[in-house]
Amino acid sequence: MTIRDNLETVREAMHLACQRSGRAASDVTLIAVTKFVGTDRILQAVEAGVTEIGENRAQEFTEKLTFYKQHRLRAHFIGQLQTNKVKYICGKADLIQSVDREPLLDAIHAYAARNDLVQDILIEVNIGRETQKGGVLPEALDPLAERIATLDHVRLRGLMCVPPAVDRQAVRAYFREMRTRFEQLKSAYPALPIDTLSMGMSHDYDVAIEEGATTVRVGTAIFGPRILTGGTQNG
Repeated sequence: MTIRDNLETVREAMHLACQRSGRAASDVTLIAVTKFVGTDRILQAVEAGVTEIGENRAQEFTEKLTFYKQHRLRAHFIGQLQTNKVKYICGKADLIQSVDREPLLDAIHAYAARNDLVQDILIEVNIGRETQKGGVLPEALDPLAERIATLDHVRLRGLMCVPPAVDRQAVRAYFREMRTRFEQLKSAYPALPIDTLSMGMSHDYDVAIEEGATTVRVGTAIFGPRILTGGTQNG
């Protein structure tokens, strides 16, 4: 199977999930997760129609940034971001999906303010309350959102999660809770452009779509298995 073939399979599964849930295919954005994927293989995905990519690591994001720009790709940062790496990501990523604590938020806002820009962000929610994962605990979501709403140089676009590694049916409960929290967030901040619920990866993106995801992050199902050297793949 080629990367193009894999993409066709993923898109068909997305289309069917949209049909099952009464949604238009255009309601859901596919992000190709490119952690440990070389630009030659990413180019194959671009030639097959990929327009949005997601990276997990600041170093890899920086190394591929010129490639993203050359091919007019929307670049998402989806991994855990250290405050000392904010300067490599803020203003370069179209969307930072993994904001989960005030020190990181403050670092992003300070960098954006110094450079006179507004950075779009998502709040990452640790919906499964797993100690080994990043993300704000569900009960801390509202206070963090309240803080973001007061800042001029960051713009809240929605929520992201990496749920526990459970079977495809058990994960529905986590996706449903995320959908509920997403709708509550939109209602609480009608003046903000909250439009993104990022959830679902290679093993469960169709389930996530059925439960309301607007964005899915798919890596292995497009590029095949990769050797990971640590961290959460997020795709």
